[in-house]
Amino acid sequence: MEQAYQTRLLDALLLDYLQELPAIAIDGAKAVGKTSTASRLVQTIYHVDEELVRELLMNDFSMAEAAKKPVLLDEWQFAPPLWNRVRRAVDDDVSPGQYVLAGSSYPAGAKIHSGAGRLVHVRMRPLSLFERHLADPAVSLRELLAGKAEQAQATTKVSYGDYLREIFQSGFPGLRSQSPHAVALQLDSYIESVINREFVDQGVRVRKLESLRAWMRAYAAASASTAAYETIRDGASGGQNEKPAANTTLAYRDLLACMWLIDPIDPWLPTDASFKDLGKTPKHYLVDCALAARLLDITEDTLLEADAIKVLGPQKKSIIGRLFESLLAQSLQVYAQINEARLRHFRSSNGRHEVDFIIERGRQVVAIEAKSQAEVTAADARHLNWLAGAFPERHITKVILYTGAYAYTREDGVRVIPAALLGP
Repeated sequence: MEQAYQTRLLDALLLDYLQELPAIAIDGAKAVGKTSTASRLVQTIYHVDEELVRELLMNDFSMAEAAKKPVLLDEWQFAPPLWNRVRRAVDDDVSPGQYVLAGSSYPAGAKIHSGAGRLVHVRMRPLSLFERHLADPAVSLRELLAGKAEQAQATTKVSYGDYLREIFQSGFPGLRSQSPHAVALQLDSYIESVINREFVDQGVRVRKLESLRAWMRAYAAASASTAAYETIRDGASGGQNEKPAANTTLAYRDLLACMWLIDPIDPWLPTDASFKDLGKTPKHYLVDCALAARLLDITEDTLLEADAIKVLGPQKKSIIGRLFESLLAQSLQVYAQINEARLRHFRSSNGRHEVDFIIERGRQVVAIEAKSQAEVTAADARHLNWLAGAFPERHITKVILYTGAYAYTREDGVRVIPAALLGP
């Protein structure tokens, strides 16, 4: 029985783009739902990962040019020259709504024209909390970016345990209806495929598969932190003197980025601030926090032992706190994208002040702290209030997203919102 389509926040954005642009490229990791979403936008579909289809298109691209538009080239990276064929086609005809290219990786080393001015890239990620329909939002990021101060009190029945289940259930649409055991098996298979096959498809032979696996596990342990790559490399060595070479682990990182499997958040570096006082290291996240949990061998049944797992990086949150923050990062990436805003993080160079997320559009800033507990204290708002005082020329809306039941505004102006009640 075919699974019902899961409506995505990107649907309307992609449709708008196709009405104005000749071609768009939907980028994203395997299983995020690119094919399902793109198929609803087009008239003709070519699955480029099928050998016969690939050979036909490579030998005679005119069949795609003559097909009913829009045309979807799904998994185009199996034939990188198709990118340039599309680019040349839209050079000759700039009519909107001609091609959609969906790819699960960006071919390493392929000689591909950027497509600037012809092809627009759109990143697709796993389902956000809003798209998982846990609750009806009480406040939207759009309102926060507009600086609206009013917030009606609201409550939700979504509990701490519900958020934990969402961490392990994954945001990959195809896994949403499966049992926890089946999801775990699927994610394990996903990781094995990356290690044993995806690197080969990228033209890279990994000499020590266990070394790659250890590095991915160390990266998962560094989730929601600004750990240096040297720290992650040390973590991958398991305390042994022999550790993978720096150029090897950097190649791991770059190839996983090509597969859209890591989704780091860059630091917030406002142009009107002194850069020497700001941290410049990205914050590490895997594309789906459920993958991080599987790499660390954490399940709902082993949560009590999870805090014994050694985390990497300077931030002091427990692994559960980091996984909750990673769950929020997935959602905020999507919400920011829909609102044409940028998602960043803030950390002073001395580490004295840090804010988990900064969402910026123009002069409007929404500063967000993630808290996996169900109660908020004055200490939780300390960095937010410092940030607002440090950048008085910005309009900064202060927010704490937490696992509690009530949405309210504190006396210091910090808005406390259950994570499930924030929408795009």
